[in-house]
Amino acid sequence: MKTFIEAAAKTDVGVVRTNNEDNFGYDVSAGIFVVCDGMGGHAAGEMASRIAVSTVLARFGKQLQSDGGSLLGSSIGEVSLRANHLAHAIHLANQAIRDACAHNPQWAGMGSTIIAVLVEGSQFSLGHVGDSRCYLVRDGALHQLTSDHSLVGEQVRRGLITEEEAEHSKMQNVILRALGADDSVDPDLVDHEFASGDVLLLCSDGLSRYIADGAVVEVISRAGSLGSACEDLIDLAKAGGSDDNITCLLVRFAPQSWGQRLMGRVATGVAGGARNSWS
Repeated sequence: MKTFIEAAAKTDVGVVRTNNEDNFGYDVSAGIFVVCDGMGGHAAGEMASRIAVSTVLARFGKQLQSDGGSLLGSSIGEVSLRANHLAHAIHLANQAIRDACAHNPQWAGMGSTIIAVLVEGSQFSLGHVGDSRCYLVRDGALHQLTSDHSLVGEQVRRGLITEEEAEHSKMQNVILRALGADDSVDPDLVDHEFASGDVLLLCSDGLSRYIADGAVVEVISRAGSLGSACEDLIDLAKAGGSDDNITCLLVRFAPQSWGQRLMGRVATGVAGGARNSWS
């Protein structure tokens, strides 16, 4: 039995902002999917998120092949080698943003969140920094797989406020961890296994803060394609009052029989494009 990965993504400036500081990219053939939400004035946020996405994609393209998949520094024993490679890519993205700031004073203080997924067969690893999120849609239910590195997120975890109070807090935009903020970064890492029909949603907070869980499941379930689901989710976030940039990346997993494989076509994914791949 082979596995089939399908992906689609869309980003939108939203109804309030004049520039889009979100960026996304993916390569289905390499199994890497990334969403970043930048921060910083004078287009610096857009630059930070762009640097982060391109750095991670490059790590799992020719760069990983050229260095044999080596890891710099110590590895994390609690997670898979795949997750360690993802952590290394996130560290490289952090350093790339820091280097860009050092050489371009006008970008000083820029940073970015990141949510990244690395797929290998029926397994996948998550790495994230900040408040961009990853959700799993399985059997008609939505499961949040990441915990926000934000002030209100930390307050909820400590029992200082409720989740409902967090949703209405004026401090939602206060991020406690971001790429580019320090010389080193500590991403959260976790390993998971796909089940047939699973869909992953990677998104910026311009989407996650303005759509109810049930509505996300309904949109993905009824949409004719992942591309149309992305469009519908962004439209729903706008209707829900989103005042931010909005980015949505969907990844669907399904095992395929040899008969189904023979009926399909083999293709590879590129950053920003909706492609399919057999693995």
